[in-house]
Amino acid sequence: MNSTFTGSSRVYVYQTLRDSITSLNLKPGAAISEKEIAAELNVSRTPVREAFLQLAHDQLLEVLPQRGSFVTLIDLEQVEDARFIREQLEVGIVRLACSTFTEAVRQDMETNLMLQGQMMKNQKYDELFKLDGAFHRLIASSCGKLKVAEMIQHMNVHFDRLRMLSLSSNLNWPAIYKHHQEILSAIIDQDANRAEKVMKEHLSLITVDQVALKEQFPIYFK
Repeated sequence: MNSTFTGSSRVYVYQTLRDSITSLNLKPGAAISEKEIAAELNVSRTPVREAFLQLAHDQLLEVLPQRGSFVTLIDLEQVEDARFIREQLEVGIVRLACSTFTEAVRQDMETNLMLQGQMMKNQKYDELFKLDGAFHRLIASSCGKLKVAEMIQHMNVHFDRLRMLSLSSNLNWPAIYKHHQEILSAIIDQDANRAEKVMKEHLSLITVDQVALKEQFPIYFK
């Protein structure tokens, strides 16, 4: 965890913990304490307590009186709800991108894909996870829907935890990469129907992974 930050201590602690939960550095079911987090991040316990309350509101942390605070287990119903909402929004975005795409964004996305290929080859799943998110934000940026992408990212943490688990287990990396290539190709060709079709297939991969991941990591799931 990085001790440098801007903004209030509460926001810093909240975002740091949220990122750690999303990336699975803090694993589902893990116990965390206000005292230890305050010491690690070099802040007082007040912003930590406030961050814990916000994380509990986000259903990422379970605070049990007399027992402590625990990272919530992955809830597949919440994952599916997030996937459904994300699909509706991202299909709209990718269709719009087909008519607003620019050469500058194309170059950025091609660079992103090149880096994805390198990270996949080197099995650096944490970097691949970041590049995956950046790829989708570039699509949104190309059609002026970056705020929508930020909204998706905020509500997507339960979906993202399962996706990170999938990446770290080496499931579907080639399929993810191939979908990204096909999405970019469809956008360049201004083929909105093909872009929509591939985006739906892309976001359905996590549903395919669920059974295998639950068998492999049963203690992580609700």
